[in-house]
Amino acid sequence: MLMLLALCAGVVAGGPGGMSSAQAQTLRWASQGDPQTMDPHSQNESQTNGMNAQVYERLTSRDRQLNIVPGLATEWTQVSATVWRFKLRPNVKFHDGTAFTADDVVFSLQRAKAPSSQIAVYANAVGTARKLDELTVEITQPRFDPIFLQHLDLIFIMSKSWSEQHKVTKPLSFKDNEESFASFNANGTGPFMLVRRQPGIRATYKRNPNWWGRFEGNVQEVEFTPIANDATRLAALVSGEVDLLLDPSPRDVPRLRATPGIQIVEGVENRLVFVGMDQARDTLVYGKTANGKNPFQDLRVRQALYQAIDIEAIRKRLMNGLSQPTGGLTPSPLGAYEDPALETRLPFDLAAARKLMSDAGYGDGFEVTFDCPNNRYVNDEGICLALASMWAQIKIKVKVNAMPRVLYFPKLERYETSLYLLGWGGAITDAETIFTPVYRNEDRASGAGAYNYGRSRNAKFDQLAAASSSEADPAKREQLIKAALAEYRAQLNVLPLHRQVIPWATRQGVKVVHRADNWLEYAWITLPK
Repeated sequence: MLMLLALCAGVVAGGPGGMSSAQAQTLRWASQGDPQTMDPHSQNESQTNGMNAQVYERLTSRDRQLNIVPGLATEWTQVSATVWRFKLRPNVKFHDGTAFTADDVVFSLQRAKAPSSQIAVYANAVGTARKLDELTVEITQPRFDPIFLQHLDLIFIMSKSWSEQHKVTKPLSFKDNEESFASFNANGTGPFMLVRRQPGIRATYKRNPNWWGRFEGNVQEVEFTPIANDATRLAALVSGEVDLLLDPSPRDVPRLRATPGIQIVEGVENRLVFVGMDQARDTLVYGKTANGKNPFQDLRVRQALYQAIDIEAIRKRLMNGLSQPTGGLTPSPLGAYEDPALETRLPFDLAAARKLMSDAGYGDGFEVTFDCPNNRYVNDEGICLALASMWAQIKIKVKVNAMPRVLYFPKLERYETSLYLLGWGGAITDAETIFTPVYRNEDRASGAGAYNYGRSRNAKFDQLAAASSSEADPAKREQLIKAALAEYRAQLNVLPLHRQVIPWATRQGVKVVHRADNWLEYAWITLPK
């Protein structure tokens, strides 16, 4: 089962938007990465989403245990198998003072479907919204969606009038290096207002005095600073320059546990970290082979890479125990119904890996570039370097090409890769959260396979996964999901590594809520007086 540790805020605000009984405070926090954009539909990346979620809200929201709760909608009714009706929260204002209405919901769901939106796959599954009155919206799905509310919870609501005024009615295309007014500015209904965004330097927020919700902490202002270097980030916490680190290096966690004035809050994240490979092109574009072919199209080569991975060495030496090795293919084991047969790994076996390489005609190896982020996942660059060393044992010469996430993800979106590291997860534990966007065959019309950067094609899996996406009978759906996972595991279309254990480090007395989606809610944080 997932471990979810929470330190709940103990100070309650005096009322909606009101000042806390504690003294007004500024939260100063840091992370190795930086939000990619303030456009809430352009990029689907956890830290970007998490920071945008302080400003923008959804019709639904999540509580501490990740349960769906009311957000901008106060209630909803399933009218039929494919039709839902939502009553919107009255008297809600955007940060610019304009009223929130059904028009904004209809606009936002449509905007999220644009080709430049990285959440189009979810918006397409949700369906089409129509206004019944100023505070009532009806949404019709294209087909039955067993996790409709989970998908809806991924779509932020923007102001239609603000978007029109600033010419941002479509999401910016991040992979094409587009910028817009929404890159640096935001106008939501949420608990905090964006004051200023300086990419790579700082992002500042202030409390929204007119928020409809209830503040449970005492944070009035927020200063976020991206600090790429692990040692510099740690020093900033220990010296008191920042109050919270979202991602201390695993090697520093034992030291931090023993440091007076510092506390560690941790839990397993709903996130699978895995290796993807180009299986679409017949030649190895970012590498070199003696026969000119793409070795990743051969199952034996994919299995050789898998069995050359000493996952326990990565867990112990690199991750300092802060990972859970798995052969599973879902962000949470709950997605595979906690079936142990779907979680087992192939054994680490160099002899078997070498034989597989020889049988496939690559006994002398090949060369390949391994693209990797250096500020997104826990020890991401270190993982890539470790894997490169392990694959050298089967004569694969790997060049690790590490880069910041702001460059990395657009590169993958353009399919400019042969071998890459990726992580996938969030609040949804159902297998659908990774099946359709990440593993399915690419289908630009629906958005399926939008994150299948290796462009693998597995017809049997695709058929099973597609059927599970619209199956209403829970027992039948479970069997479809398990069969789909078994097929994908058999073909090794990706190589699973582990699920991250996420430690947060804070100054003593800082009270936070650590959720399994690694989501930092400013409104729940209490700082010491």
